[in-house]
Amino acid sequence: MSEQWDDAHLQRAAKDHLWMHFTRHSTYDTADVPVIAKGEGAYLFDTAGKRYLDGLAGLFVVQVGHGREELAEAAAKQARELSFMPLWSYAHPPAIQLAERVASYAPGDLNRVFFTTGGGEAVESAWKLAKQYYKLTGKPTKHKVISRHIAYHGTPQGALSITGIPDMKAPFEPLVPSTFRVPNTNIYRAPEHGDDPEAFGRWAADRIAEAIEFEGPDTVAAVFLEPVQNAGGCFPPPPGYFQRVREICDEYDVLLVSDEVICAFGRLGEMFGAVRYGYQPDIITCAKGLTSGYAPLGAMIASDRLMEPFLKGHTSFLHGYTFGGHPVSTAVAMANLDIFEREGINEGVRANEDGFRSTLEKLLDLDIVGDVRGDGFFYGIELVKDKATKETFNEDESERLLRGFLSKALYDAGLYCRADDRGDPVVQLAPPLICDQEHFDEMESILRSVITQGQNLL
Repeated sequence: MSEQWDDAHLQRAAKDHLWMHFTRHSTYDTADVPVIAKGEGAYLFDTAGKRYLDGLAGLFVVQVGHGREELAEAAAKQARELSFMPLWSYAHPPAIQLAERVASYAPGDLNRVFFTTGGGEAVESAWKLAKQYYKLTGKPTKHKVISRHIAYHGTPQGALSITGIPDMKAPFEPLVPSTFRVPNTNIYRAPEHGDDPEAFGRWAADRIAEAIEFEGPDTVAAVFLEPVQNAGGCFPPPPGYFQRVREICDEYDVLLVSDEVICAFGRLGEMFGAVRYGYQPDIITCAKGLTSGYAPLGAMIASDRLMEPFLKGHTSFLHGYTFGGHPVSTAVAMANLDIFEREGINEGVRANEDGFRSTLEKLLDLDIVGDVRGDGFFYGIELVKDKATKETFNEDESERLLRGFLSKALYDAGLYCRADDRGDPVVQLAPPLICDQEHFDEMESILRSVITQGQNLL
């Protein structure tokens, strides 16, 4: 494979011209930029041909694995037939077909599909819809949003305002006002009811009611929640949590937005996380796994009730994206969902998730592994300074452990995953949904070796 590339030129060009996302570019003053050139199944290959197990599905994206000829062919076929047409007062067959199919998977009356090019745009669209909907239905003061501490909802100005990570927001302030935070569902660090998941879930949900009351029910438009919260390290919902949130939203006439940019399309063994946990949202935002990353596409899926005011008179939702619902992307999504159904991708996740969990839980015998949590194929491993007290690492220790050692060492050992400290230090795993016990064992082996080295360095 290395003969295909002039590695020295790629390195120079990357350092001189490529502005990478969420990247400390000073890191590469004295190191090479990792360059991935190929993907096949559950594995990635760099320009030298070295193989890495993709423990993060790219970025929680490549559900059906890399190198699927069927998806490449679907893209090429559609590009030959119709390369581009916007959805601005016009439609095209793949967008219509995909909207119908996505609506058929969505719970309840979520029958209206608004396409975007990614997850942040879907979140932005949902907030704008919530505000306009209430203006059209005689409640113009309802505009505020409630979300959870440490939760990540995207980088556009509105979505970033909803995000609950202060350090990510500070460089871009002032942001869109009127967003407020409530506790997340990290029971490992529960301030109350840590020994009773159901009581903890009730407590956490009731903080949403408290926030609505504090701000004034006539001012709150929506609550944005992920089925399993990503940032902070994969927090699943306690039993009854979402059912109580639904009750609260109904009581105060607040929209429940299920942000499923990561959790939809098989990550939790269902097409939507709301289905897995048995709750009915008013809006679902999604992206990533909809195409398994073979083309960029996101969607906001809204209930019939929210569409109703837009079906009358001269009213329109004055919002859209040039490439939202792109013909090639929607055609790829249809082919991707064909694979889901034909190969039983969701059924495979449900059949293998217990093995994934139990394999990762073996790491709990390591001194600095405090917690292993998640659901489906979406797990976080929290690292702690003291297991008995759950004492976490300070900022300097976390920097040295995660970015100073673990990130590079895991990659060098052949595992691509995420070592993160938005919240307490965690290692996150979200492999392609085609993975099985052999892949889980490979992950555990590499993680055990590298984390052991890391704890010995402290």
